[in-house]
Amino acid sequence: MPKQKLRAIIAGLALLNLLTIIIFVIKPLITSKSVIGEETAAQVGSKDISRDAWMNELEKRYGEDVLEEMVDKEVVKQAAEKYKVKISDKELDRELKMMKTMYGTAGQNLNKSNDQLRQEIQSSLLLEKLLTKDVSVSETAMRDYYDNNKDIYRIPTAFHISHITTSTKKQADQVIRELEKGVSFEVLAMEKSLDEFTANQGGDMGYISQDNEQVSKEYITAAEKLKVKKWSDAIQTEDGWAVLYLHERIEGKQYEYEEVKDKIHRQIALEQIQAPVSGKIFWDEFDVEWFYGLKEEK
Repeated sequence: MPKQKLRAIIAGLALLNLLTIIIFVIKPLITSKSVIGEETAAQVGSKDISRDAWMNELEKRYGEDVLEEMVDKEVVKQAAEKYKVKISDKELDRELKMMKTMYGTAGQNLNKSNDQLRQEIQSSLLLEKLLTKDVSVSETAMRDYYDNNKDIYRIPTAFHISHITTSTKKQADQVIRELEKGVSFEVLAMEKSLDEFTANQGGDMGYISQDNEQVSKEYITAAEKLKVKKWSDAIQTEDGWAVLYLHERIEGKQYEYEEVKDKIHRQIALEQIQAPVSGKIFWDEFDVEWFYGLKEEK
């Protein structure tokens, strides 16, 4: 999956996260006996900001984009059923691994389970297949593309880790003692880690590998020895000490031509048709009725 498409997936996931937040907020309001608009979301001096005003502002800013994302997803699903386009588990596994290892640190911000990520990737791949199903690409062109871009189809051995950084070994050893007593790694990272950026994420660093030049060799060495769901001994680094936790290990692999042949076909075909990778092309076919007036012309 090209980098720009992976970025689009990540942006889409962030958008859907926003939708989840909106639903979480709206649901209790719908089931509440009180009337929306009579409740106060915030107070500034003597001025109240009502929940109704808040919800209206959220819809005005993000509602169209979120609804469009939902419409596209449903359109792609229906189009795939109509044209009998499917994605195999093997394809999903490959794309998920490539996404994680290529955009390692992005993983800490997705807050999605593997199942949720697979669903998002499946929708993206279905759309690509639908757009390119009638495009012819020669075997020679696909083979040449693979030979010239083998690195695209290689994933390094990668480790999804969290860390807690301290200034002394004594502090790192204290962290380990608390972990042994059952204290959550995430909670300890928020409370004790000197790395403020990852501390806010519960210590989550995303996926690291030897391809990550900004990751210390000590981390890679420690991660290679760790078992999944286990933490490390105190590790000395250039900046002090650290304790690592291994969430997941992905074994490196060079995919052979036959394994990624269909993917290459889609990549070349998309370049040939020069069309945006969007479900809007199917809107008319599946009778989409759009709530927002700005889209009526489409």
